[in-house]
Amino acid sequence: MKTLTAWLDEYSESHRDPLNKNIHWICVPVIYFSVFGALYALHPWAAWAAMAVALVFYAPLSLSLATGMLILTVAMLGLISIIPNILIVSAVLFVLAWIGQFYGHKVEGKKPSFFKDLQFLLVGPIWLLNFVYQRLGIKT
Repeated sequence: MKTLTAWLDEYSESHRDPLNKNIHWICVPVIYFSVFGALYALHPWAAWAAMAVALVFYAPLSLSLATGMLILTVAMLGLISIIPNILIVSAVLFVLAWIGQFYGHKVEGKKPSFFKDLQFLLVGPIWLLNFVYQRLGIKT
């Protein structure tokens, strides 16, 4: 299994352009939110199960990042639970955020990392959270 550093370093290789990075700060959380919103709309337990799967991926890499993702995901699920028509909202957000992501990668001149390995879809959120942790002085 790759280490946290290996995952983050490899993800960073295709996320160096400042505009692409800024787009990711918006679009990655929106995609994460919209996926959980769609799952919640199908059945709340589907969203909770997906969170458990994500945590199984995150925990061996970093317990502190896994804890942060747990807190963020639970907060998102709380918000999702009160949004009317969450499936439609999630679908619109998902499409718009992916348009942004692909535009960012066009600017970057590199394909999104998940084309190489689908696990990078889980790395994007902790890549961003890792920057927040560094800024706050939280060890990963």
